[in-house]
Amino acid sequence: MAGGLGSDINTLMQGGLEEWLADQTEMREGAKKQAISRWVGCAAILMPVLAFVWFSSLGETQIAMILSLIAIGGAGWWGYRPIVAATQAIKIGINSAIAQGWGLAYSPDVTPGREFEAARTYGLLPGYDRSGFEDRWHGALEGHDFELYECHLEDQRGSGKNRRWVTVFRGPVIRMAFGRSFRSTTLLERAGKHRKWLGLGSASDHVSFDGHRLDRVDQVHPAFADSFALYSDDGVEARVLVHPAYVEHLLRLEDAFGARELRALFSAGEVIIAIEAGDLFESGGMDPAADRKNAERAARQFGALAGLALALNQNDRGRVIAPGPQSPVDL
Repeated sequence: MAGGLGSDINTLMQGGLEEWLADQTEMREGAKKQAISRWVGCAAILMPVLAFVWFSSLGETQIAMILSLIAIGGAGWWGYRPIVAATQAIKIGINSAIAQGWGLAYSPDVTPGREFEAARTYGLLPGYDRSGFEDRWHGALEGHDFELYECHLEDQRGSGKNRRWVTVFRGPVIRMAFGRSFRSTTLLERAGKHRKWLGLGSASDHVSFDGHRLDRVDQVHPAFADSFALYSDDGVEARVLVHPAYVEHLLRLEDAFGARELRALFSAGEVIIAIEAGDLFESGGMDPAADRKNAERAARQFGALAGLALALNQNDRGRVIAPGPQSPVDL
């Protein structure tokens, strides 16, 4: 399942993905049969047991309801596991083919590295109580060390019976070795973000992270200043690293993904990007007729993000190697 850089869906399917997906028919059918068998078996066991509970003295208490919900929920979960495993296997196959088209590797499992700590330190990501990671794409992208994975951060809100988990961030975190050397630390974010955080009436003239002060850098292009804010410990170098020509591309990517915010950090010779864009790359499914559509959507999502990383990487002043999706519908 190989292809050229940024292979389109036809190249991916003809390069071996279509044949591989066809070979998964028996696996998918087996998963469906196993799920049904488990549900039928659970029903045969639980029906008499729950009937005994409900017609006993426990039936007049909340214990009967609690036991019923636990039993039915557990049976449903256990029966659904083969379908989940089959869906995950299809997703891994499709996403691996997409990754190979870009000369990268794909893994469903992720161990976050220094880019995650840097993103936390410099405010690319919000505070959280629980974290989850999946869908790692890694390798060399046009000669630059590259890594992308999805991040899901949750915060626990409320108290007592009203305690719940609330998603505070979901989207990709990208790390890429930069195309030119630099020594500064520069933060690119949506204009007004730190005004919102700090409750100030105007944009902050500086921000600090663990004692590291970054000053606001004025940009000559008005479209840039209206849309994004730039903070750095070296204003001259920051203007070279982040050129106003990026703005149109960044806004198009935000619109295409329905993203609430995009943030980028230029530090230690790398660019780190965090985009609030929801759950991406879900290419797996049990319906073979939907495989092509799912693969195409995941390929477009990844292609748009890879193109953004390359654009920010100063390749020929923000060259975009492939057009990004134009609307959320395309995703």
